[in-house]
Amino acid sequence: MFDLGWSELLVIGVVALIVVGPKDLPKMFRTLGQITAKARSMAREFSRAMEDAADQSGVKDVARDLRGMTNPQGMGLDEFNNLKNWDPLKDKPKPGDSTAKPAAASDAAPGDDEDEIDRIAAEMDSMRSDAAKRAAPKPEPEATPAPAPKPEPVADAAATSPKGSTDSTT
Repeated sequence: MFDLGWSELLVIGVVALIVVGPKDLPKMFRTLGQITAKARSMAREFSRAMEDAADQSGVKDVARDLRGMTNPQGMGLDEFNNLKNWDPLKDKPKPGDSTAKPAAASDAAPGDDEDEIDRIAAEMDSMRSDAAKRAAPKPEPEATPAPAPKPEPVADAAATSPKGSTDSTT
């Protein structure tokens, strides 16, 4: 606060010893210590009062919401941070990775870049939809109505005609 070094403190102590005298010097230092303690306690009390006022006004809630909104993981930007030093020509695919493309540009077909971009976009869309499903509140199960009784099929007219009837057209 005052940026006093050891040499300055020594000069102040010698001047205080000469001005106040050796008999009253301990009393002066005790009073100075009490005044310093009161000033610190007042500063601490003021700090607590400001924190309580901030809590009551909702500043901490707003700060927490802002931190949540600017969280790169929540926005999906954490993967971009992982790709800062990525070099597709130097990074080799892991063994057993069936989705990995060859690292050499000469092995790739002309349309592979667009296909790869489309595949990544589809994968990101599915990841976003999965995350949205996990974040969405679970709907309460609704009561399903009982199924309506099925109507009986109507029989053919020939089957319902009485037996022994003859056809008049012959």
